[in-house]
Amino acid sequence: MRIAVISDTHDQYPTDLPARLQGADEIWHLGDVCEPETLTAFENLGKPLHVVLGNNESHNLWPYELRLERAGIIFFLVHIPPGRLPPGVQVVLHGHTHVPRDEIDAQGVRWLNPGCITRPNRGARSSFAWLTVMPGQPLDWRLVRL
Repeated sequence: MRIAVISDTHDQYPTDLPARLQGADEIWHLGDVCEPETLTAFENLGKPLHVVLGNNESHNLWPYELRLERAGIIFFLVHIPPGRLPPGVQVVLHGHTHVPRDEIDAQGVRWLNPGCITRPNRGARSSFAWLTVMPGQPLDWRLVRL
């Protein structure tokens, strides 16, 4: 399964981004979409789209967090990195910082952030990521800088 992971669109994204995500089996957006209409082009791709609420939304159309299981791996999707994890989580995906991240903590939990599509921070370039999850294989995370 190939999952496109994006975050922090803030009502904008490169015009070619939907076409670049066409090969995804799913799309995960980690918050700060802002206006729901921003997602229309991604919804039109016909792929399952999972979205969490960011701190810049003026509505509550999406959940604050999501727990998804793919290929036996428990993923926790949230916008702001949590101080405490729910039990059993193996991978945390978050946005908010606008800086890409790929770290494993002392408990063995992997923390991933695809960076920001439109307003990167701290010298980072705009980016999104491809997450590939296959049963019995290690998780593959590939950052795509724009």
